[in-house]
This record gives sequence, C-alpha cells and structure tokens, in this order.
Amino acid sequence: MNFPMAPDFLDETGRRGRLAANPGGMLRSDDDPTPAVYRRRMSVSTSHPELRVPKTVALVGLMGAGKTAVGRRLAQRLGIAFYDADAEIEKAADATIAEIFVQNGEPFFRDREREVIKRLLANPVHVLATGGGAVMDASTRALLRERAITVWLRADLDLMLARVARRNTRPLLKDGDPRAVFERLMAERYPVYAEADITVDSVDGPAEMTLDRVLAALAVYLGVPAGAAR
Repeated sequence: MNFPMAPDFLDETGRRGRLAANPGGMLRSDDDPTPAVYRRRMSVSTSHPELRVPKTVALVGLMGAGKTAVGRRLAQRLGIAFYDADAEIEKAADATIAEIFVQNGEPFFRDREREVIKRLLANPVHVLATGGGAVMDASTRALLRERAITVWLRADLDLMLARVARRNTRPLLKDGDPRAVFERLMAERYPVYAEADITVDSVDGPAEMTLDRVLAALAVYLGVPAGAAR
C-alpha cells in the first residue's frame, strides 16, 4: 500500500485527501457508527446556544476513555462540528490505523497525526477527539494550547481495558499484556494529560453521563451560570 507524502496527504481534492469531504466537517450518516435510531433522536434540536465555546474543544486521554463517543455527543449539544483525528487520518491515508502502523510504522503515523490535527485546528470552532498519543508531540501540544480548550477524559484502568477489549484494532495493544501496556502509557502520558485546561472523569455507563460532566466543567471554565449547559 502506498501512502502519500505530506502535501498530498492533506490535499482536499485528492481521493486520499478527504479531510473535508463532508461539508461543515460533520460526519456523513454512513460514516457514523451510532445506531440510526439514536441518530434520529439526536437530530432533534438538542444544541445549547447559551453555552458558546470560543475555541475548539479538544478531548485528550487514553484509548477507551470515551473521547469519540462523548465528543460526538458534545458537538451535537453545542451545535458545532465534530472531528475524530484517527478517523480523519484513515480517510486521508485510505487505510486503517492498524494498517498504517504495520506497513509504515509508528513514526510515520505520528507525523501524519501531527499534520492532520494542525489542519483540523485551522477549521472553525468544533469538537475534536484526538488520538491517545497526540499530545505527546510538543508541537501538537503547543498548537492545542493556543487554539483549543483541552479536556482530559480520565478513566479507571479496568474500565478502559473493558472498553478496548470490545474492539481488537488497537496497534499498541497487539503485543504484550494489555494491562501492562496501559500501566506504561498511564505512567508516560498522565503527567502530560494533566496539563489540560479541564479534567473530567469518564464514568462506567452511557456516554451521556460523562457528557453531562463535560458540559458542567465547560460551563465552570467559561464562567457560564450554573444550569446553562443543561
């Protein structure tokens, strides 16, 4: 499989540069794994214009913390676009994250991740779910600090293990004991995640439970009156 070099990788017009293939940055219905019945329920007016974010809201945290599930719902509630960095990389590369890791290696993936996040952060205000290792790159971290409100979704180890066990697509978990991998990543990444503007504990339950916590934390961060984010 041949991957494009950096300029072509971000080309909006090419088949492999489909970062803006869906107008406004929203996922098309065929890209959204959310069950159709739930999407219809979400399509009812659920935005909250009283809580307006001045910057993109970027969710950071380990795999299994709930960044994509919570991020998609947060964007819906705020009435803004949602992007998942990993999904955008896959669209641009026309390959899965696992395939990129196997065929091109992690350094190549991290370079592409940096480029894609930089491009996405140039878009109008939106909600961005970042990959677990994205903020470990100093330039990406600086860009997020400048252009986004960062929210660390912090989750219990056993909860993250249970969540990732449902999908055997995580490259970093292919080799070695998953618990040991998580413990290593927590030791390496938690001090960096802790630099986020907001920290919210992801709970074991429907994503809406964590979403409510994020909305409440955002309201406090932005100085919005209590209850306005509901």
